[in-house]
Amino acid sequence: MTPAAVRYDPQGVYEVLADLASPCYIVSGGGRVGATPEPPAPGSGLRPLAVAGPLSPEEIGSGDFRRHHGTRYAHMAGAMAGGIAGEELVTAFARAGHLSSFGAAGLPDARVDRALERLRRALGPSGAPYACNLLHHPMDPARERACVDACLRHGVRCVEASAFVQLTPDLVRYRVAGLERDPASGGVRAGNRVVAKVSRPETAELFLRPAPETMVADLLARGQIAAEQAALARTVAMADDITVEADSGGHTDRRPLVVMLPAVLRLRDHLARGVPASARVRVGAAGGIGTPEAVVAALALGASYVVTGSVNQALTESGTSAAVKQLLAQAGPADCTMAPAADMFEQGVTVQVLGRGTMFAGQAGRLYRLYRDHDGLESLPAAERAYLETRILRRPVADVWQDAAAYLREHHPEWGDRAASDPKHRMAMVFRWYLGMASRWAVDGDTARRGDWQVWCGPAMGAFNAWTAGSALAAPEHRHAAEVAGHLLRAAAFHSRVTQLRLAGVRLPATCATYRLPSAASEPAASRGARTAGPPPAPAPASARD
Repeated sequence: MTPAAVRYDPQGVYEVLADLASPCYIVSGGGRVGATPEPPAPGSGLRPLAVAGPLSPEEIGSGDFRRHHGTRYAHMAGAMAGGIAGEELVTAFARAGHLSSFGAAGLPDARVDRALERLRRALGPSGAPYACNLLHHPMDPARERACVDACLRHGVRCVEASAFVQLTPDLVRYRVAGLERDPASGGVRAGNRVVAKVSRPETAELFLRPAPETMVADLLARGQIAAEQAALARTVAMADDITVEADSGGHTDRRPLVVMLPAVLRLRDHLARGVPASARVRVGAAGGIGTPEAVVAALALGASYVVTGSVNQALTESGTSAAVKQLLAQAGPADCTMAPAADMFEQGVTVQVLGRGTMFAGQAGRLYRLYRDHDGLESLPAAERAYLETRILRRPVADVWQDAAAYLREHHPEWGDRAASDPKHRMAMVFRWYLGMASRWAVDGDTARRGDWQVWCGPAMGAFNAWTAGSALAAPEHRHAAEVAGHLLRAAAFHSRVTQLRLAGVRLPATCATYRLPSAASEPAASRGARTAGPPPAPAPASARD
């Protein structure tokens, strides 16, 4: 190698760093610092300062995760309720080599059944990976049972279990019904995989242990699992993977990832001393994953894989309206707020939503204060009732109650009976009508109710917008699933190499050390694919070492 092979200019240093298939050596010589993909030869006068090895997007994260789920990348697109993570989005991710979860929560059973049939036909023959979200319904176990039945009926081999605070017979049934002996290895093969989404270590522990023996015995007695499966259940954990969810959109505890992820990893390793099955459970990270730096940080904390959520809602293939995608594209990192949740309104549980461009959070908060402070709709002050009917519901309270009562008679007759005799419960059901419809208005893009749109969103959306500003990906119509995920993971591999050099004491100017997205003036997104080319940077000082 000759000294001429070293790149000293910012553009050249960037090109060496961006060639992820080759190593990047940072060398000094002649009073200058540069980069080269080759080790300095003896006698060249060059001194190596640091090296970052080759690293492709396919190599970041856990190889075991990729093999286990049949994916190309250690990345999962998490479920977004109400079919926002719909068939089109799941199919796009699956065909590009990412695990993606269908957003079944909040959908009618027939709609879920149709979606799983479509996914089976589209992806089943090719073996492309996909999952279905299984939401815990403590007040309505029949919904959970119907989802498990549909998954088993359509051969869904992976579920993303969300909001579970305890294990349920139907979740255990799904897991254990897929267990069989592996003739090749003599071990156990879990045909039904579970990715559990948690935000607390005590919940994670439920999934790190085998299924409760009492539940397994009851399922066996009912003939819902075989005797061999019951025996095998003692040897496997309830989950293959546990996603630690931090500050995310929708339901969230807003826990810091830097605290919760290491806590769950320590718990897993501690349990593994007495429960060997725990050692095989991988731990991933969700919440706040919207930039390559966030991906690198999560992997550095020990995550086996990363999960994106809020940013996927803004993709062209997502099931929400184009108008919502425009709102999301304008969001900043601080444009999220908390609002009462429709499903646990009476308990004061909140969800994280987009605050910019909608009045939903303020209106929903007002409803909760009215519920907290009054015994029923009849006891509301005249001014509050007038505001409720003209500004929030935009209908007479009596009409809304009729709609709510009809829904309850069909889906929750016991709730309807209680509401008929309990004024406060009836008030809650009327207010829940607004909260439930607000998310539907957003998905449908109902312009008449634009100010009431409920858009689940976390700060990752604003971070993603800041990262893509000025690039082709800033425009919602260019945010295709495969391309966005491809750039995110390729940029994460790039920034992993930059981080490795920084940890070795190398300082790199931003013009060299920042991954370049295609510019807004580039060719149309559909013809690009993920790549690193971009306009050359302005001149900058050569790299230096502390």
